[in-house]
Amino acid sequence: MASHGLSPSLNRLLLALKYATFQPRCCAVHKAHYSTVYNGNEKTFDKILIANRGEIACRVIKTCKKMGIQTVAVHSDVDSSAVHVKMADEAVCVGPAPTSKSYLNMDAIMDAIRSTGAQAVFMLCYHTLLYIYSKLHGIVIVCYKIESKLIAKAAKVNTIPGFDGVVKTAEEAVKIAQDIGYPVMIKASAGGGGKGMRIAWNNEETREGFRFSSQEAASSFGDDRLLIEKYIDNPRHIEIQVLADKHGNALWLNERECSIQRRNQKVVEEAPSTFLDPSTRRAMGEQAVQLAKAVQYSSAGTVEFLVDSKKNFYFLEMNTRLQVEHPITECITGLDLVEQMIRVAKGYKLHHKQEDIPINGWAIESRVYAEDPYKSFGLPSIGRLSQYQEPVNLCNVRVDSGIQEGSDISIYYDPMISKLVTYGATRAEALSKMEDALDNYVIRGVTHNIPLLREIITHPRFISGDISTNFLPEVYPDGFKGHQLEASTRRELLASAAALHVASQLRSQRILGNQRVSNSPVECSCWELVVKLGKEAHPVTVTRSGNTYTVEVDGERVEVCGQWSLASPLLPLTINNTHRMLQFKVRVLSKLAAELNSYMPEKVPEDTTSILRSPMPGTVVAVSVKAGDTVAEGQEICVIEAMKMQNSLTAVRQAKVKSVHCKAGETVGEGDLLVELE
Repeated sequence: MASHGLSPSLNRLLLALKYATFQPRCCAVHKAHYSTVYNGNEKTFDKILIANRGEIACRVIKTCKKMGIQTVAVHSDVDSSAVHVKMADEAVCVGPAPTSKSYLNMDAIMDAIRSTGAQAVFMLCYHTLLYIYSKLHGIVIVCYKIESKLIAKAAKVNTIPGFDGVVKTAEEAVKIAQDIGYPVMIKASAGGGGKGMRIAWNNEETREGFRFSSQEAASSFGDDRLLIEKYIDNPRHIEIQVLADKHGNALWLNERECSIQRRNQKVVEEAPSTFLDPSTRRAMGEQAVQLAKAVQYSSAGTVEFLVDSKKNFYFLEMNTRLQVEHPITECITGLDLVEQMIRVAKGYKLHHKQEDIPINGWAIESRVYAEDPYKSFGLPSIGRLSQYQEPVNLCNVRVDSGIQEGSDISIYYDPMISKLVTYGATRAEALSKMEDALDNYVIRGVTHNIPLLREIITHPRFISGDISTNFLPEVYPDGFKGHQLEASTRRELLASAAALHVASQLRSQRILGNQRVSNSPVECSCWELVVKLGKEAHPVTVTRSGNTYTVEVDGERVEVCGQWSLASPLLPLTINNTHRMLQFKVRVLSKLAAELNSYMPEKVPEDTTSILRSPMPGTVVAVSVKAGDTVAEGQEICVIEAMKMQNSLTAVRQAKVKSVHCKAGETVGEGDLLVELE
């Protein structure tokens, strides 16, 4: 078997699988809004091993259970109590926490396959699925961008101008970029999920991009090879879902709009796209099928395109995996893609013809991450989920997750919490459902990106469909600052917080006998409080009549009433006769406490020009300076890797390095001191 330029670990796995006593196949993931009913008369596999973790593993297990297939989960030592491990019929530990020593440990995975007798294997190498087929040619096209682009050209698929080979050095990258013309995109050949990708606008950015992309690629995929191509400015990112069998049949299952991104990673997706007309959709679908047939592809896969303002489209890459955003395709077509992949892997023909594939309704997916959206639209956050409540009680809402209350979000793996999907007969209905679902999602213990997701789906540009991959930096040029409250909404929030505070204190007084609300007896019906919102303090007066509270705030009266079920983090209230669902963190003080608080000395803000602190938890990859060095403004000081993404931290001014408090290989927390400047 020729290597075809595959990484050593993949070559070992392929050789082992070739001579193993079982027949290697592929399969993949689960859903809620599809109508396909499994035909129990079709014999597939007795047991499938899922060499992955998190929501994607849970997704596979759900469909396998429906089909009567036993499942084997593999896990690292820190994932021994993970949801996918509990869901599977069997579980095998394959190593310690780092992915290179567990989920990418091919020798350990092969041992697990042999010991459990699994007949089929599902693998996801940190966002890159490797499906094991009888034809190595198929693996090459779908796993490696360089080879896939060459084959796409041969299949007469529109491609982006660029260098169709491996870039070996930073200086070679600069020469190639100059030949292509700036801007260029540097990307990992074996990459996916936005990892190992950099945009370069000049020679220096090309050198830097080459270094970071190759390091990220090696860390995430075990393969540091890169390619360079022309960067198409301000495009849309639209992909086509394909499904093919081993009998020469192939379908395109319509498109997914994936243009809302940060750092080349998708944030919000929808199906169908507001931008495509039927003729463009058909042309893209037909080219996607052409490519699948050209490589004799057999399974579900995705062909990704960049689309310019004139609806010209260019092949980006082909992924042999069930994409994170696959649920929205399932919603509008009614197909269970995991079931179809398992059937195809066993050798069955597709049930459907192209004319059978509908677009029924509209579906939207929001990727819920443990990230701080106020830092570069989302830097990773770690911690334990102290409270976790999915909005699955709402109709037409699907949540694919691999975590539960009490789960830990660590630095070792992707920070995704879940995929939140809503479906409606129209786009407006799906968007309305998404807004409700985000408002009813409870996540405590880690910082999350729900505030950003809600702002995106309610923004006028998004609602009108006026989007591109530059949406976030264009709409928030100074970064995401959170929802800007209108005066009336601010009053409602302040009033609700004050009313909730009084209701909570009265409940405590009744149950515990503690008198904590001012100095008045429990029968008192008027309270003077101060609500702190950010740095602002708002005096309010609260009066009570039964379950109704009238709050005077900023010269206006707001009436708040509800059942005041303080056991739930979600609070359904009626505010000025309008129903609201609230969850918030606002500080409320008595008038006396607020007066005393004003005497407390304010914390002096830290001089951030003389120190460098880690903006996120992660691992120090490199330290570029030492004590006594003089650094220029913008010069790299160190590199922090978090969730397989590398971040270069630079000096904000010219200065001499006073001391260095970190070294390569160390784990640091958010806010840890890294370097001091004189």
